[in-house]
Parts: sequence; structure tokens; C-alpha cells
Amino acid sequence: MKRVVIGVLALALSSPVLAQTQAPGANPDPDTPAVATPDTAQPAQPAEGANSFTEAQAKERIEEKGFSNVSGLTKDNSGVWRGTAQKNGMPVDVAIDYQGNVFPR
Repeated sequence: MKRVVIGVLALALSSPVLAQTQAPGANPDPDTPAVATPDTAQPAQPAEGANSFTEAQAKERIEEKGFSNVSGLTKDNSGVWRGTAQKNGMPVDVAIDYQGNVFPR
């Protein structure tokens, strides 16, 4: 019985090593935070990674940045939401990454 408990304990302790493998679509840069804060500098390009925003949440965040008429949002293979919007009455392509950073193009 003690051997079974020791075996299970050894397996449980070795599991974190297995959990350190990177999930598909995860951002490989450990310096990129999962959430952008006011102190976080916005990257030059959308950060690739698993994006948990729904389409409605992505649209809301884009609108919070001063864009209107947000439409055509689709999530690409990199986890970045892309679509079109207007800013100051001019059409613009927009993107939002998993951190909530909005990128006009």
C-alpha cells in the first residue's frame, strides 16, 4: 500500500514538469503579459495568442478606443480579431489582440 501511495505521489510531483509545455497558439514570449494595463507599453503589432474575447467584447473594446461602426470582426489563426470601423468619419481596418490592445491600420 505504501508503494502505491509513493508511486502516486511521485507521479503527482512530476506533473508540473509536463504542464510546462506550451499550449498550441500560446504566445511564446514570456515578457508579453496576458493582460495590458495602463503601465504596459502597447506593442507595435498585435500579440499572437489564445484570445478569449467574444466578438461582442472585442467590438466593445474597439469602441471604447473611439472607433464607431465596428463591423466584420473575425478571429484569425493567430487569435487576433480583425475588422473594419470608422475613426473621425474615416474608414479604417482595426485589430484587437488577446491583451485588449487595439490597432488601427
